[in-house]
Amino acid sequence: MRSSPFAGLDRRWAAAPEPGRVAFLRSHDIAHRGLWGDGVAENSLAAASAAIEGGYGIECDVRLSRDGTVFVFHDADTGRLTGEPGLFRERDARAIAGLRLGNSDEPVPALTDLLALIAGRVPLLIEIKTDRMADTAPLCLAVRRALEGYRGPVAVMGFNPEVSHWFATHAPRIVHGLVMTEHRESPIRAIRDAVARRLAVTRARPDFLAYDVRFLPSALPSALHAGGWPVLSWTVRTPEERATVTTHADRPIFERPHTA
Repeated sequence: MRSSPFAGLDRRWAAAPEPGRVAFLRSHDIAHRGLWGDGVAENSLAAASAAIEGGYGIECDVRLSRDGTVFVFHDADTGRLTGEPGLFRERDARAIAGLRLGNSDEPVPALTDLLALIAGRVPLLIEIKTDRMADTAPLCLAVRRALEGYRGPVAVMGFNPEVSHWFATHAPRIVHGLVMTEHRESPIRAIRDAVARRLAVTRARPDFLAYDVRFLPSALPSALHAGGWPVLSWTVRTPEERATVTTHADRPIFERPHTA
């Protein structure tokens, strides 16, 4: 990894989070959208159960129904995962509950159903999916309410730095992180992106990073990791990527081969 022009700045970030607060992020490998494949749908309760049985933490995605219920679902459109095209945000909770994942009888789970299933047995990472800025605060608030009374290890995160900023401001006791990738299509784009990522960290005030494994090692996550911040890495699919995480981060957010 070449020396970064931002090295001096990266060494001046705010202090890392208190180690005990984020220790659970380093305790388990984390199954991306649960342990899915081989007929088990991503982000399903069956995928979560398989991850728990395997001793893995769980990463999931959440979206908000038209009438304010938080569901575990990745895509903005429901077509790929359910065979019923349409914008997720335009369906109410009753309509979403009637959908089925893939060719299974698995419903789209509400976040509260997933929390009840996990019941604190393994760590949970909740990625908050926001396609419009107007969606951010309502979804963050709904997730915070869903987590009220939950006793297990849990963290929230998002690509949008406003997600982590919202939790840092309104629910600071909930561990919150920033999901990051990089864009290196040209030298100018790479420099602009490097600046934007550092501004995002400043805005987000995260407790941890979840970083694209394709770009490790990289100056920003390396500097924060050296300073005591947890760094997770996604989406890990090969032994070589696992080795990269072992050297440059804490734990993988992984997928098993779909034929496993």
